[in-house]
Amino acid sequence: MRRVLALGLTLAGLAAAAVLLPAQRRGRGVNGEAALYAPPNPRYDGRFTYARIKFTQNCCVSGGQYWDVKWGHDYPDADFHLPRIIEELTSMRVRTDSSVIVTLDDPELFKFPFAYFAEPGFWAPADREVLGLRNYLLKGGFLIIDDFRGQAWYNFEEQMRRVLPDLRPIPLTAGHPIFDSFYRIETLAEFTYQGLEAKFFGFFEDNDPAKRMLAIVNYDYDVSEFWEWSDRGWFPISLTNTAYKLGVNYVIYAFSR
Repeated sequence: MRRVLALGLTLAGLAAAAVLLPAQRRGRGVNGEAALYAPPNPRYDGRFTYARIKFTQNCCVSGGQYWDVKWGHDYPDADFHLPRIIEELTSMRVRTDSSVIVTLDDPELFKFPFAYFAEPGFWAPADREVLGLRNYLLKGGFLIIDDFRGQAWYNFEEQMRRVLPDLRPIPLTAGHPIFDSFYRIETLAEFTYQGLEAKFFGFFEDNDPAKRMLAIVNYDYDVSEFWEWSDRGWFPISLTNTAYKLGVNYVIYAFSR
């Protein structure tokens, strides 16, 4: 009960402090374009820092000109809102004044054990990016794969076979520990988006759900979009609450397993 109350108060605080967010928020003429104008990544200082993956797209860009920045969807608001929730609810040391954007082949990625990846249906990684993600996951990194639906699954699955050829996405139920790492999530049926019921998958060491989860997959769902708009009331508070509970659980699981 206390955790539910605390989350509600924190969401109210986000709405009240919306004007304090950095000035990277731009118009939405090109979806995700704010990520193209992100400030330089801050110096790593040991605090939990939200890391967003920048990847090579297979569409919507030509000659360096984007008409949809797939990897930048929901930036910067989602990248700032979740860390503020984490700071309010936990004793973690959290960076709330900035986030980072990093490519899969950048050694800096290894400084950030928790990373977010949007729109994998449009992901066309070079071999060096495949190797970079493989090493990141096998050496302890944790990845949220989010914001895709429908036939986008096929490209995602094809690219992940390149990254982790011996592993497969395993369907998750509410009984998995990731759904009880901070908030107890009784049923996954409460997670819906645009009329679709979310489906969750995990990549595990040795394909064993009892071992470490390397990545969690939100399919037919966009948890980050709920975080993005949480200070402006575009979604019902109940849906925003459940999305934040999921995010908090992901972070706690990633740092405690």
